Amino acid sequence: MNSYINKAKTLEPLNPNKSTGIFGGRSSGILNWNDIAYPHWHKMYKRLVGNYWQADEINMHSDTKEFPFLSNEEREAYLKIIGLLSTLDGPQTRTALLLSLYATDPSVQSIMAVIAQQEAVHNESYSYVLSSVVSLDEQNESFQLGRKDPILLKRNEELINQYNQFVEEATIENILKTLVYTSLLEGLFFYSGFAFFYNLARNNKMVGTSTMISYINRDELEHGRFISELFRATLDENPDLNTKELVTWVYEHFQKSVDLEIEWSKYVLGDVEGIDLEEMEGYIKYRANKMLRMMGLNDIYPDNIENPMKWIRAYVDNVDGTKTDFFEQRSRQYTKTSDLNGFDDL
Repeated sequence: MNSYINKAKTLEPLNPNKSTGIFGGRSSGILNWNDIAYPHWHKMYKRLVGNYWQADEINMHSDTKEFPFLSNEEREAYLKIIGLLSTLDGPQTRTALLLSLYATDPSVQSIMAVIAQQEAVHNESYSYVLSSVVSLDEQNESFQLGRKDPILLKRNEELINQYNQFVEEATIENILKTLVYTSLLEGLFFYSGFAFFYNLARNNKMVGTSTMISYINRDELEHGRFISELFRATLDENPDLNTKELVTWVYEHFQKSVDLEIEWSKYVLGDVEGIDLEEMEGYIKYRANKMLRMMGLNDIYPDNIENPMKWIRAYVDNVDGTKTDFFEQRSRQYTKTSDLNGFDDL
């Protein structure tokens, strides 16, 4: 029986400090990082905190000058993809906080708090980059896409349904399914958009925006790593939910998400020079396989085990820890410029 669970109490001194369960367990609410149920999660917390950055520390001056000279197709894709990213990261802030409210392991509460804060920074960064290149009216139009664009609405429908289902029915099964969609969001749904900005950068266009995206990408890789581990640990603690039905549900929703992401990439990148849509499709399937393996499941696309777009690796820290930051090889200016680019006028 998959019964409802209550939100974790803030402080329960009669319970042990080390949690007896991630969700639905018992803990005092007192966090001693040297005495937690999953000790290696302290390293994850440290990595997340070490990624701290702020949007207005990235110089957008060159992007401001370059944006009008992009092709019409590039400008349209730029605005649509920023609209997509903001549609995903805004709700993700709230979902991370909501998951933390039900977590009875205080280490998970702390990690999810950091993730929520980083998602809030990501969402601010989209406002920041748009304020650097377009008018307020155009900014607002881009942020309306998540509510109005039919392809984007179709693409996000299952994600929205599952997140809202968790809000309405707080069960461990819905937590597991929400973690699946969080994993998809962090590890798959962003990547056609990331590829667009990296493609601009490898053609020496909009390097400030791509620098920003590389930091967001690095954060999302760490988020995806933790969410995958959280899924596995929660499933291990609740073996009655480790059923054929749940595993089938995961595979079906991964396949559905891949199909929708491919459809979206063709819609938003189809006319953009330098993006090979066949490669993009292979990359999306490669990312799906990788996320499934991280969650302890099997590949579903046996022909897409290798990354067909290896040039992307030069633009962001790798989830396995191999740092190959392309931008360190260039004379990028990493300075605070919020008082110069009009962001404070929003």
